[in-house]
Order: sequence, then C-alpha cells, then structure tokens
Amino acid sequence: MNQFEQGINRYIAASILDKFSRIKIGIAGAGGLGSNCAQMLVRTGFKLFKIIDFDKVEASNLNRQFFFLHQIGMPKVEALKSNLTLINPDVQIEVTQRKYSTQDTFFEDCDVIVEAFDRPECKKLIVENYLNSPKLLIAASGLAGWGNSDNITIHRIRDNFFVVGDLTSAVSAKCPPLAPRVQVAAAKQADIIVSHFLDNR
Repeated sequence: MNQFEQGINRYIAASILDKFSRIKIGIAGAGGLGSNCAQMLVRTGFKLFKIIDFDKVEASNLNRQFFFLHQIGMPKVEALKSNLTLINPDVQIEVTQRKYSTQDTFFEDCDVIVEAFDRPECKKLIVENYLNSPKLLIAASGLAGWGNSDNITIHRIRDNFFVVGDLTSAVSAKCPPLAPRVQVAAAKQADIIVSHFLDNR
C-alpha cells in the first residue's frame, strides 16, 4: 500500500480496497459532475478509470469543477488525470480528448459508466448505448441553481440504471451552475457506485 492507501485503510478494509481497485469506472464528461465524481471515487479507493471529454479548462469552470487556475487552457482530461494522481499516485487513468459519438465503444471494458455530460444529446447517446447492458449506469438531470438541494435525489430506473437530480432545473441565465448543487449531485453519483459494490460483496 502507498501512503494514501495506508491512510484510507483506517476506514476501509484491505479486502474491500482490493475489490475497488479492480473495478473499472468510465466517466463521460470531465466537467462539474465528472471531475468531482472522479475525485470522490479516488478518495474512496477506486483506481481504474477511463475518461472522455473534448473540452479545455476555462476560467468559468473553476467555480464548480476540480481544476485550478494554472490549468486554464489544458485539456480537461489531462488536467483531471494530473489532479487525481495527486490524491493517489497509483491510479490508472486512460483519457481521450474527443467528443462522444453514436455507438461509441470507448467504455466497453468498464464495469460502471458515469454520465456527466452537459449536453442533452450526449446524455441521450450514453443512455441509449448502455441501458440494456449489464454495466452499472448512472446519469444526471437537474442540478443547476442554488438552494433546495434536498430535491437532488436518486431515481432508480432499473436495477443497474440510476438518474441523479431534481429532473427539472436546467442551466440558464437565471439558474446558473454553482458548486454546492453540482457537487451534491456528483457526490450522489459516487455514492451509488460505492453502495452498489459494498452491498454486493
């Protein structure tokens, strides 16, 4: 165990950490949801990730995403990989900087897929591609604005398909994406994954 793993072993048994370390998690989108969900999963002991996003870090991302000022202009996937490695240097992260496309096979070898895109059409593609697969699929819908964070709930659609959010609050000029509600949703996505594998020991 490295120093990080020795620390987390105070709370999580070595046998569970070993199980977590063999679960591959695909993250579709490295923005507010994806970057924060990823860091929570790394902090919980998961080590295998595949992340896709076409975008670069902008100053407007720093209000809610797991990036830093000096990373402005970097590809989000590369910046996120660097930041996750600062938590646990032994994480194994495969990244690609491109858009997700119809019948994309990037996540075929993953056990879990986290849908963390901004655009509805991309969200739809992920769900359509993997809804009927045995993979654990976790999407999000409705997390913009502020207040009423208890409305961001977990909706179980199928045994292996969940949607997190209030299902209504889309981003707009009057309903901006802010850190508290975005991170509540990201935390719930991560917690579904942790619960799924702990409950199926």
